[in-house]
Amino acid sequence: MLSPPGTGLWWGLLGVAAFSCTVPLTRVAVESGGMSPLFVGSARAVIAAMLAAAALAITKQRLPRGVQWTRVAVVAGGVVVGFPVLTSFALTTAPASHGAVVIAVLPAATAVMAVIRGHERPPMAFWIMAAVGAVAAVVFAALQGGGFSGLHWSDLLLFGAVVAAAIGYAEGGLLARELGAWQTVSWALVLSAPLMIALTGISIARQAPSGTATEWAAFAYLAVVSMFLGFFAWYRGLAIGPMAQVSQVQLAQPVMTISWAALFLHEQLTWPTVLGGIAVIACAGVAVRSRLGQTATKR
Repeated sequence: MLSPPGTGLWWGLLGVAAFSCTVPLTRVAVESGGMSPLFVGSARAVIAAMLAAAALAITKQRLPRGVQWTRVAVVAGGVVVGFPVLTSFALTTAPASHGAVVIAVLPAATAVMAVIRGHERPPMAFWIMAAVGAVAAVVFAALQGGGFSGLHWSDLLLFGAVVAAAIGYAEGGLLARELGAWQTVSWALVLSAPLMIALTGISIARQAPSGTATEWAAFAYLAVVSMFLGFFAWYRGLAIGPMAQVSQVQLAQPVMTISWAALFLHEQLTWPTVLGGIAVIACAGVAVRSRLGQTATKR
């Protein structure tokens, strides 16, 4: 059954809204040092894997078959292991607003991966506006983070997180068309569970986790929403597609992320932030419309 035009965008936007809290709440969880970044990055995946295993068992989902397991492993490596662990370490020193740089370049990276893996061919207008939007988002987030005065280890970790997530998003979007949206992320969580349990054990042995009620609440959100429920909507949006188009919805995520950072971490929200956010969203909107226009023309 065909989905109405734009359905993938709305599902993608719901996923982006869920993910927009991830960077500031990761910063909340690791900032005081009570929870190590390894614990935050791995233990949240363990909790999400427990929820995923229960959901898969209750609904009696069929197992992935053959090469699908390899593709599930790619998704797991990108979005269950790579992105959470790398960003958790990066955000021990980088402010949440600077961490929004990760989100700013991720849509463009996902679109490239979608072209490589999914053989999508968006029109030139799409690529031009996607590039302009990515540049606008990077500049916007970089200015809010104090600018790029030099390449730090946290920047390298953030860049690695972008690559990992882009690969996981692209592969997950394709696999969701075969296994289902929530099933894809659930199998990825279950497959990576042994590794994440081991990493959690190592982190606890090194440092017993502790924190305030707020810090534990932030960790709970990361485990239940960022690692589990948010992917239900996001992978469904990517599965409906077109993937390169839906990925551009994430251009709005730096705006949301920095807004949450202002609320949770009291980072300053200024008029340049508001105006920069409008510019980023406008670029994303034009890119999306160019893709929708091409789709309508082909009908």
